[in-house]
Amino acid sequence: MRRTASDRQGHTMSLTGTEAASHYDDALRELLFFRGEVATASQAVLAAAPRSPMGNALAAYLGLLGTEEKDATAAKEAFTGFAAGVRDEDLTPRERQHLAAAGSWLDGDIHRAGQLLGELTVAFPRDALALAVGHQIDFLTGDAARLRDRVGGALTAWPEDDPLYGNILGMYAFGLEESGHYTRSEEAGLAAVERDPRDVWGIHAVVHTYEMQGRFAQGIRFLDARTDDWASGNYLNVHNWWHYCLYALEAGDTGRPLEIYDAVLHHEESQGLAMELLDASALLWRLLLTGREAGARWTRLADAWAARQDPPYYAFNDVHAVMAYVGAGRTADAERLVADREAWLGRARPRLPNHAMTAAIGLPVCRALIAYGQGRYGQAVDLLAPIRYRLNTFGGSHAQRDAIQKTLLEAAIRAGRDDTARTLLSERIGLRPVCPYNWLAQARLADRLGESAKAAAARARAAEQAAAGAAALSG
Repeated sequence: MRRTASDRQGHTMSLTGTEAASHYDDALRELLFFRGEVATASQAVLAAAPRSPMGNALAAYLGLLGTEEKDATAAKEAFTGFAAGVRDEDLTPRERQHLAAAGSWLDGDIHRAGQLLGELTVAFPRDALALAVGHQIDFLTGDAARLRDRVGGALTAWPEDDPLYGNILGMYAFGLEESGHYTRSEEAGLAAVERDPRDVWGIHAVVHTYEMQGRFAQGIRFLDARTDDWASGNYLNVHNWWHYCLYALEAGDTGRPLEIYDAVLHHEESQGLAMELLDASALLWRLLLTGREAGARWTRLADAWAARQDPPYYAFNDVHAVMAYVGAGRTADAERLVADREAWLGRARPRLPNHAMTAAIGLPVCRALIAYGQGRYGQAVDLLAPIRYRLNTFGGSHAQRDAIQKTLLEAAIRAGRDDTARTLLSERIGLRPVCPYNWLAQARLADRLGESAKAAAARARAAEQAAAGAAALSG
């Protein structure tokens, strides 16, 4: 007998009884709150209904979302075994589309998976799994417009009394922020957090909005007021702590970020997950760019990246591994990674998205980081300047990619590329006039050019802005 059930949004689930459907709903909720319990709930779905199409699609997506190659390999093996026994007549059209999307991503075609999930969302706008996974794909591929519109196009189909509505609103807030709609993003993000204070993705969206507007003092206060809701017990806590560190750096405080680094971002008990190592590299690199020391942290972080022995899987991760190697003075390790990826490009299928990400963005950025670490600043500029408007195509957020933009600026200043540095600073100050880093960089450039009055004015502006953030940290 063919068993069917429905999820809480009323979608039919073939070969899935009511017990498994209940576990599936629990898993979706844990997924949207970024809690580790999603794995247990997902396993419970398959324990109750091993042939559940939606249960198997969910398990496949979970193996992919962390950008861990070993997890993706295990997920593909399990999914292939399941798919071999699937009959088309046992599936609904929605389930067929999910299985096609999961299969495409497992085969390395993340863009095709995102497209299939987008088509699915048009037909089934209240499919929370399609929205959540598609949203993360848009983030991993740096597609700001789809990050916004995938969720925005479905939002009015969701009744506001649906228990998941706040989470969907939080996703929309992040898409709005990455697209530059900061006022609307803040409104949507705060509304999501008001509905459920534990919505860490909604909190994350608001944090990004404040970051992009230079409202770092307000960001510190926002996070401090909600520490119990975001700072532990979820997969996003390390990343939100990283955002806290960025606020503190703007306030001129390097001690607090390093304390947070040691307690949360990377320490002896860290599991070496790519997403967490990425944040650790991104923080230490920002310290390096401003001449601040991180001590033995670089060595330990480089060791953690090396222990992973990552194959070519996600270019964004490769770049952050190279940051760690360069920061630790292990240029040979960085060059070996670059050489490995170059060799892979010669034998990999060109249609794979990571092939294009690596060739067009990943390798030039890696080479630029190595050049910067060796003091070849002009070469770093030459590598980064042509791709600076295309950095989004290898994933991440504006805030994350700003480490690369800052590398370009710092290299231009140090290489004496004064016209390039002036142009970059004019762009940055125009977009973020409240940013002590921008004004301090302006002061250094003015010093180079002998413009002492301009340098003094820029430093005074930086000090005034940093003081507001310092007051928030001490308050």
